[in-house]
Amino acid sequence: MQQILDYLNNNWKDLIQLILQHIDISLISIIFAMIIAIPLGIFSTRCSGLTRLFKGIFGTLRIIPSLAILVLCIPIMGTGLKPAVTALAILAIPPILINTTLAFQTLPESVLETAFAMGMGRWRTFFTVKFPLAFPLIFAGIKTAVVEVIASATLAAYIGAGGLGSLIFTGLGLMRTDLLIIGGASVGILSLLSGYLLNLLDRRITRYKNQGNKRKKYQLS
Repeated sequence: MQQILDYLNNNWKDLIQLILQHIDISLISIIFAMIIAIPLGIFSTRCSGLTRLFKGIFGTLRIIPSLAILVLCIPIMGTGLKPAVTALAILAIPPILINTTLAFQTLPESVLETAFAMGMGRWRTFFTVKFPLAFPLIFAGIKTAVVEVIASATLAAYIGAGGLGSLIFTGLGLMRTDLLIIGGASVGILSLLSGYLLNLLDRRITRYKNQGNKRKKYQLS
């Protein structure tokens, strides 16, 4: 315990730097995964064959350990941030893709028919009706991906991308339990904190949505 306190007291700036690197790697990976997964999920709803194809491809990639993907990316991308983001984005794509596809496949037909009956065009219906209705399920997939990526981003240090994994690998190399505890606890806290903040944001968005629905019902009455 004293070693942990001494490290935190003498190296807290370095720890903050590693946490920020960890957040950067995770955030970039999630953004790339969203850019790929959400459009693919929306596009695949037009064809059941594409849904099975995309789920099969990314489901298979997800089975492959992130460390193996990192190693495979090294000959192509070298070491550093690029292969780490690639491997983590592959890990994050399946939950976002699956939830996006499911969200758009389960939209209530009655609501869509009402929107078209009101004279809404295809794009207006998408942005004002479809996407808001699908968003909660899409966001649930994003939350799952964020927690998984933060937990797996420790492997990024294996190829020189930095992050809290550097502290964990250093602890393993030097047989220092204090570094292992600090690194592991930091990743755990970061995962829990991100999940809590995303749940808070989800509740805030849902609250505004419910308030908007209540105002619409009041206006109709």
